[in-house]
Amino acid sequence: MAEEILIPMPGKISSHLTGSLLAVAFLSSFGSSMLYGYNLAVVNSPALYIKDFYNKTMLKRGGAGFSGESLTLMYSLTVSVFAIGGLLGSLIVGMLVSRFGRKGTIVNTTVLVFIAGALMGFSRVCDSPEMIMLGRFITGIHSGIALSVVPMYLGEIAPKNLRGFLGLVPSIFIGTGVFAAQILGLHELLGKEEHWPLFLSVVVIPTFIQLLLLPWFPESPRYLLIEKRNVHATITALKWYRAKCNIQAEIEEMQEEQRSLSSVDTLSVWKLLRDNTVRWQVLSVVVINVGMQLSGIDAIWFYTNDIFENAGVPAPEIQYTTAGTGIIEIIAGLVGCFTIERLGRRPLMIGGFAIMGICCVGITLTLILQAQFSVMRYVSVGCVVGIIAGFCIGPAGVPFLVTAELFKQSQRPAAYIIGGSLNWLSNFTVGFVFPFLQMSAGAYCYLVFAFVCLFVAVYVYVVIPETKNKTFMEISRMFSKKEAVLETQGLIHVDQLKLRKINGYGGMEHASLEFDSSSSAP
Repeated sequence: MAEEILIPMPGKISSHLTGSLLAVAFLSSFGSSMLYGYNLAVVNSPALYIKDFYNKTMLKRGGAGFSGESLTLMYSLTVSVFAIGGLLGSLIVGMLVSRFGRKGTIVNTTVLVFIAGALMGFSRVCDSPEMIMLGRFITGIHSGIALSVVPMYLGEIAPKNLRGFLGLVPSIFIGTGVFAAQILGLHELLGKEEHWPLFLSVVVIPTFIQLLLLPWFPESPRYLLIEKRNVHATITALKWYRAKCNIQAEIEEMQEEQRSLSSVDTLSVWKLLRDNTVRWQVLSVVVINVGMQLSGIDAIWFYTNDIFENAGVPAPEIQYTTAGTGIIEIIAGLVGCFTIERLGRRPLMIGGFAIMGICCVGITLTLILQAQFSVMRYVSVGCVVGIIAGFCIGPAGVPFLVTAELFKQSQRPAAYIIGGSLNWLSNFTVGFVFPFLQMSAGAYCYLVFAFVCLFVAVYVYVVIPETKNKTFMEISRMFSKKEAVLETQGLIHVDQLKLRKINGYGGMEHASLEFDSSSSAP
């Protein structure tokens, strides 16, 4: 166990936003999270050009081009292979962050972006559609890693009073990435046929900037102390990230967690799933991450142009209307980022999912009534904007932040593997199922998304406590009291009621069943 740190002037664990914290949040998000948003939207604009390239390449190779069905399948594979790579990345992130650290993982995985950028950039010169698909797959691996490790890194370097603000910075950059792809994809910029390889490979620029600057910043202090037991590096990192303030209370809180984990190694996914002391935390991660993707946002992003076309937006104006939604994403993300420390995590998630659910019902009604009332086409566009805004205010980023807050250091990597893998599986499922759902159910397909959104909103209201301005150990005790109350109410079989050592979340300190009602207050 690491030696005790004795620093004068004890105080509360709070701090002001420093230049170092802000710089790390921007650099890590700019070169990683933004690429996820960019790669989600980058294939929309050059779709016809990429299909034409595939067809011409097959003509050169075999004398016959693709059939219509085969060409659609090839392009669908090009789009969806990104999610397959993301799933793989989310599965290996636990191993990477334990070996290389949080910042180390972000820096070391930049090589994936450069490889992918080169493959996609030179694919036309080499007459190789396979290079595009492989490049998309590799960028997916990078995004799968980044979606987990960036919120984990920012959540661990941030003081508790800024954890929400910094935790939502990546979601703003995801929206910025989508917007950047929409703008660069305009015909006046990189939307011409001769520019599509450059359009796909431009992701190397932000990653190069990140690689130049991020290595100069320290690793996560929690990782350095709890996992590496490096006291000197921990103090140095905290002084780097904090202004002129006392750090003793923060180190003591980390040491309290370290003592509770002194005999516990980093948990595997299987051990975390079997650990009854964190059953509610694991279930919460499953619900909010699956709900995040099954909320319908991916259907909106993948098929925005089709939705606007069905709504009667003139074809030449669709690309500009779609780009306009990108501005909504950024504005809504900024609103969430600057209000999360005032309102809390619960209101942003409950409100965001509720708005999305209501707007999904609205889209269904407008599509049904569109033939009778021409004004409904404009209402449907408003509902699309409402879904995007509701998503970016809370559900876009808060689930990743909450995943970090609900678990201790030894459990956190496995929790991110669970949340990340389910997130990508759901992403892949929506992308494939939505067109068939739309064909079979028509306008009523959005009611499925409405049900999911409203269910998640109710679940968050009932189960997940407010974690705003709480230390990781305080959040642990909140769940301990919640579980104790649920057991006394008969929601968990009385035979399962037992005292547990306080060496993990869900463990009870004593036999008291008192419940702090503020833990569930919005």
